[in-house]
Amino acid sequence: MISFVGAGPGDVDLITVKGRRLLEEADIVIYAGSLVSNEHLKFCKDECEIKNSASMTLEEVIEVMESGERKAQKVVRLHTGDPTIYGAIREQMDILDDKGISYEVVPGVSSFTAACSAIKREFTLPGVSQTVILTRIEGRTSVPESEDLEKLASYGASMAIFLSIQQIDNVVEKLKKGYGRSDVPIAVVYKATWEDEKTIIGTLEDIAERVKAEGINKTAQILVGDFIYGKYERSKLYDPKFSHEYRKASK
Repeated sequence: MISFVGAGPGDVDLITVKGRRLLEEADIVIYAGSLVSNEHLKFCKDECEIKNSASMTLEEVIEVMESGERKAQKVVRLHTGDPTIYGAIREQMDILDDKGISYEVVPGVSSFTAACSAIKREFTLPGVSQTVILTRIEGRTSVPESEDLEKLASYGASMAIFLSIQQIDNVVEKLKKGYGRSDVPIAVVYKATWEDEKTIIGTLEDIAERVKAEGINKTAQILVGDFIYGKYERSKLYDPKFSHEYRKASK
C-alpha cells in the first residue's frame, strides 16, 4: 500500500495519529526533504529505507513506489503540510492509477491554518468574511488569468497566500489594487510552528519593508484581510437570543 501522508506545517507533533502510525510501520519513506522536518524520521524503524525526494524526479519517485509495491512493502510518501494543497500529488496518483497500484491519502495540518493559529486569529468572522481564498502569485510557474491576485483580492475575502513571499512587493501592489485600499491588515508568518517561527503583522503600507528588514524570503505564509484586526459581529452559535437544534432562545 502507498500512503500519501501530510506531515503538518513543522512541529512534529502536528502530524495526525494515523500519519505517525504509518511512519512507524513503513518499510520505505519518500519525504520532501527541503520542507519536512527530519525529526519525523526518528519515528521510523531502523531498517526503514528513507529517500529524500528533493533531488528526485517524478519518475524516480514512482519507481521507488512501484518497487515497494512489488515486494508488498508499506510505502509512505511524506509531504509537508496537507498533501492536497500544493502537494503535486495528483500526477503521482494518476500514474499509480494507470499501473493499478492502490494508495490512500492521509490529510495533515496545512501551513495556512498553522499560520492563522500563530497569530491567534480566525479566518471566518461574522460580518467580516465567511470565505477563505488559498492562492499564490504567478512566479516561475503561472496561474490562470482568472485567478490573478488582484482579481481575487477584489472579493474582500480572507486570504492565505502560499509560495509568494519572495515577491512581496508585487504581492502588496496587487493586493492594494484589488482591495482598493492600503490599510488592509496583513500578516507574514515565517516557518509556522517551527522553533524559529517568526511573525510580522502590519498593513499593506508597511509589510514589505518590515519583511525585508527581517530577511524573510522563503518558507513564509502571507495572510491578508480584515479578520486580522477590526470589529466583527457576535456569533449566532452561542447567542442566547438565537435558537438552534440543541438550544432554545431565551426571552
